[in-house]
Amino acid sequence: MTFSNEVEAANAMKASFKALQAEIGKVIVGQDEVVKQVLTAIFCQGHCLLVGVPGLAKTLLIQTISSALDLNFNRIQFTPDLMPSDILGSETLDTNRNFKFVKGPIFSNIILADEINRTPPKTQAALLESMQEYSVTIAGQRYALERPFFVLATQNPIEQEGTYPLPEAQLDRFMFNILLDYPSYEAEVQIVKATTTHSRPTANKIISAEEIKAFQDLVRKVPVPDNVIEYAVRLVHKTRPRTSGAVADTNQYLEWGAGPRASQYLVLGAKCNALLAGKYSPDIEDVQAVATPILRHRIVRNFKAEAEEVSVDEIIKKLL
Repeated sequence: MTFSNEVEAANAMKASFKALQAEIGKVIVGQDEVVKQVLTAIFCQGHCLLVGVPGLAKTLLIQTISSALDLNFNRIQFTPDLMPSDILGSETLDTNRNFKFVKGPIFSNIILADEINRTPPKTQAALLESMQEYSVTIAGQRYALERPFFVLATQNPIEQEGTYPLPEAQLDRFMFNILLDYPSYEAEVQIVKATTTHSRPTANKIISAEEIKAFQDLVRKVPVPDNVIEYAVRLVHKTRPRTSGAVADTNQYLEWGAGPRASQYLVLGAKCNALLAGKYSPDIEDVQAVATPILRHRIVRNFKAEAEEVSVDEIIKKLL
């Protein structure tokens, strides 16, 4: 898809976002901020981790978003006996006794990694190369994944039995860690009305793969003032205890801080947030708007913070 200039492309991106929100809102009620964050990650070529208790429509949300985007979609239900080859694919013998590679479900545009913490680290790690390099290596042969490519993973925070916490190296590859909360009373009334009859609303396709790739390129082109980049980097440095950039709360409550990937995602997220708001360049408020879901899974609390029940979100709010 081609636009005559960047301003026209930016206006088209905002219009497409509004149309996507309206279409997804026909199926998903009361999760506007969550939908915005997932779409922001998609436009930034990032991946999302959705954390919430059962029944909050995490899976339905991702399926609905994939329906509104004209992309291929695969769901992988993670279980304790899932093997890496079940995700990536494997080599098999064909009728002529020649080895042939059979592609796994990872070869799709949108991957729903359902309950990703239910499978052992060996299988979780099978996603690492695809998330970072957009490719898969099997038997020494590298296979590129079709772009655009996103991993949208779900996780249940209350069940710990039979689960395997994601390692920090894998958590760091998710742009956003999005917490889904219970719906409000009014929203839940609407949900019950919409889901207890024969007619079920569905989302129509709004945006194509070519448009998504064009918008992803546009996000990268957005100019960013130096003071906004410096604010993002300074914010990340504040999270690192026992360093020159650390503040009192950091040294008191944090064991580990965020790495450079957090700074990159803060600037990218701010660019996209500005475009979706109709601005052509981000400011510090745009960085603050995306800071919590970006930093949430990249900082580690110490024993004092856990003992005093100081949450990660409270610490991030103090640092902003």
